[in-house]
Amino acid sequence: DCPLSPRDGGFIRRGADAAIDELRELATGGREWIARYQAQQVEESQIPSLKVGYNKVFGYYIEVTNAHREKIPAHFIRKQTLKHAERYITPELKEYEEKVVTADDKAKALELELFLKLREMAASHAHRLQQTAQGLAQLDAVCALAELARLRGYCRPTLVEQPTLELLDARHPVLDATLPAGQFVPNDCTADADRFMLLITGPNMAGKSTYIRQVALLTLMAQMGSFVPARKAVIGVADRIFARVGANDELSRGQSTFMVEMTETARILNTATKSSLVILDEIGRGTSTYDGVSLAWAVVEFLHDAIGCRTLFATHYHELTDLQQSLAGVANLNVAVREWNDDVVFLHKIVPGAADKSYGIHVARLAGVPAQVNERGKQILAQLEGERLDEQNRAKIAARPDRHPRRDIQLTLFGPVDHPIVDEIRATDVNQLTPLEALQRISKWQSDLAQSPDAAGRKAK
Repeated sequence: DCPLSPRDGGFIRRGADAAIDELRELATGGREWIARYQAQQVEESQIPSLKVGYNKVFGYYIEVTNAHREKIPAHFIRKQTLKHAERYITPELKEYEEKVVTADDKAKALELELFLKLREMAASHAHRLQQTAQGLAQLDAVCALAELARLRGYCRPTLVEQPTLELLDARHPVLDATLPAGQFVPNDCTADADRFMLLITGPNMAGKSTYIRQVALLTLMAQMGSFVPARKAVIGVADRIFARVGANDELSRGQSTFMVEMTETARILNTATKSSLVILDEIGRGTSTYDGVSLAWAVVEFLHDAIGCRTLFATHYHELTDLQQSLAGVANLNVAVREWNDDVVFLHKIVPGAADKSYGIHVARLAGVPAQVNERGKQILAQLEGERLDEQNRAKIAARPDRHPRRDIQLTLFGPVDHPIVDEIRATDVNQLTPLEALQRISKWQSDLAQSPDAAGRKAK
């Protein structure tokens, strides 16, 4: 790996510069030179046990045992006396030591000099280098797409001006490549000027989000010039692709998950055109059920009536499937499942029609939610689906079977009220009252309620 700074050295390849190679050899101890020098001294002195060593205190030295003391050459300079040997230096060895000590700094300085020259040369050809790099990058990307298309069986898409979609046996490009061969279930997607808004319902984990995302990805791939993972693809050119998927907040900006969702939805509704492609996943799930259904319903109507663009809308709000009856461009799709021995099998196949269940309790069981919670959930679900309604036609939930309350627990806080004071309150326009008039009316209503027969009956109880 290259060093973090050019001043650290070590980035010039061995063999590129002879001077740097020599300095590096010196800096690492010059083993070859030391071996040659030792052999030379052994031959000249006729001392076979002579050896050249090194330590951090004395540097390089020549060590001779006491048995050969008489053979010591005259030019050897005594450096240290040991119990059984003597250590010497020579002018030649001292000169070499000085080279070794400074070799590392010299090598780094020479490398930096070469680096600066290379940088200046590269800068003088910057424009040509950038053009070459850009061309290589484009070639690399195109070759990668071509190789992927060949290996994965992609088809050549047909791009048209009309706002249409015809995808046969389409696959998600990422999951198709990562899952084992043949495991990903391909799906069709068809939309045109008369049937441009697809509402997709179905169970959790069945593949709704994957389906709408793969349509957006295939459209993007086709418009950038790539083949796409499908048997056939006819795609109308989209001026923009909008996606509102996933759920996340932005704490640093003080925005909740629902606020982020609505901000992104607003951007889509304000900027999409008839030529756009919009994918929306679970709009309205970040708030209460009634608010969520209402917002999702209104968004669908606006996209259908005001914009008229190709839209894939995945939702668990089954109430929205009724829009097919009132909006001509809406078509219902759902993800097929099969129930078998109190279990659910996800087929991951998109079929016409609306789903009637979300199988959320089944998914909760797969996730490891305690059995007691799942069983209670089944009881409440059965009651809600059986349309157990209160006086205001809103669902109410019965208490658990092992409890014996005096009455059902309702989802509503108050029952229906029929009282002249209530009628008077409803008829009051608070915008037309001054603060003093409002306080006077509240005081009057309190007085009237205290004198009413109902109030007297409650006091008696």
